Amino acid sequence: MTILIVPHRHDLGGFEVRRAVPSLQARSVGPFVFVDHMGPALFEPGRGIDVRPHPHIGLATVTYLWAGVLRHRDTLGSVQDIRPGDVNWMTAGRGIAHSERTPPGTRAAGHGLHGMQTWVALPKAHEETTPAFHHHAAASLPLRDDAAGVRLRVIAGRGFGMESPVQVFADTFNVAVDLAPEAELPIAAEAPERALYVLEGDAQLDGTDIPEKHLVVLDPGVRHVLRAKTPLKAMLFGGAPLDGPRHLWWNFVSSSKERIEQAKADWERGAFGLIPGDADERIPLPAR
Repeated sequence: MTILIVPHRHDLGGFEVRRAVPSLQARSVGPFVFVDHMGPALFEPGRGIDVRPHPHIGLATVTYLWAGVLRHRDTLGSVQDIRPGDVNWMTAGRGIAHSERTPPGTRAAGHGLHGMQTWVALPKAHEETTPAFHHHAAASLPLRDDAAGVRLRVIAGRGFGMESPVQVFADTFNVAVDLAPEAELPIAAEAPERALYVLEGDAQLDGTDIPEKHLVVLDPGVRHVLRAKTPLKAMLFGGAPLDGPRHLWWNFVSSSKERIEQAKADWERGAFGLIPGDADERIPLPAR
């Protein structure tokens, strides 16, 4: 039986984020341990996003936008704007810090932002891998755009007969979906664990209405049919199950509680390093 999950809502000062994973019903879906829906939001001139420098270990962050632009900086020296259809994949591995802000030119004008950011837990054998950042422009990603009103872009891994150039560390299924009204998308059982998040629009799954801004954990081994009643934006994600339990604390993911304690101490003493061009402030370690 499919599971419907209502995300937790967080107001970040005029900008709303909905967190669908982890939840009581789903601690993870395939390698995905964290799923955030950002926006949609409209910013007045002079306002924007300011996610100050913060650390990660043991995971990869995956950012995908339908609208707007964000500037990524990290302790490797990476500086990259992400725009709709692009993918930013940051492998934290043994440790990296980054920031995400609205670029100055975009901030000066009124602008929108709408997208998803997910975390993929790295397999145990790769938890301490070398940190890396990779940007993939929209034009480099596999795209299906047909006359039936189905538009699919493979963000990472494999899906619908296509494979993304994004390097992954385990079997991964991650596809951006845009459907025209009345368009239908059969969803084969391509991955052992799968979920569907509806960002915007009225949808039906196997004839049952699915509210927007909700997550559906799909039945293992079952072919489903997604139908759009209105223009629809959605994301499919999943893959092979994790190779064991994961501990999540703040921005840290690890199979070891001791490793998370070490990451806390490392952030406190500045061992993650500074971000070139964004070194004047950072998010402090939470007290909890």
